[in-house]
Amino acid sequence: MAPTLPRTVRAVDTAQLLDLEREAATCGFSQRLPVDWLQEHLAAEATHYLFPTLGHRLRHRPEVSPQWRCQLLLTVSTDEQISGLLDVLPDTFDKLPETLDAASKKDIVSRIEHAVTVREWAERTAADTSSEEMPGT
Repeated sequence: MAPTLPRTVRAVDTAQLLDLEREAATCGFSQRLPVDWLQEHLAAEATHYLFPTLGHRLRHRPEVSPQWRCQLLLTVSTDEQISGLLDVLPDTFDKLPETLDAASKKDIVSRIEHAVTVREWAERTAADTSSEEMPGT
């Protein structure tokens, strides 16, 4: 029987998130962020959150199926929170400790829904940097 998608939120530190991203890259998952980019932009001492929203099955790759497609709430070096996606193996997700109460989980899901995406934040940050470098703007 296939595992049931958990309806919970898990908190991880930056090192744990980087390990999850490395595992996703090793598995060839489509929803992941480059580890180098994360190392450059994440707040080193932050807590990040994963919220499984979709059970993703790959019939052509049963060795990595199913996987949980998780919404992420990431804290970047500017102390902003941004949203992204990460595919995680169910066994890996299950090993993450349950540390949050119901009210915290509800708050985190709300923040995920209202956060700018990784792409939006990266584009804005790039635009801010280039306008700062351009005299007269």
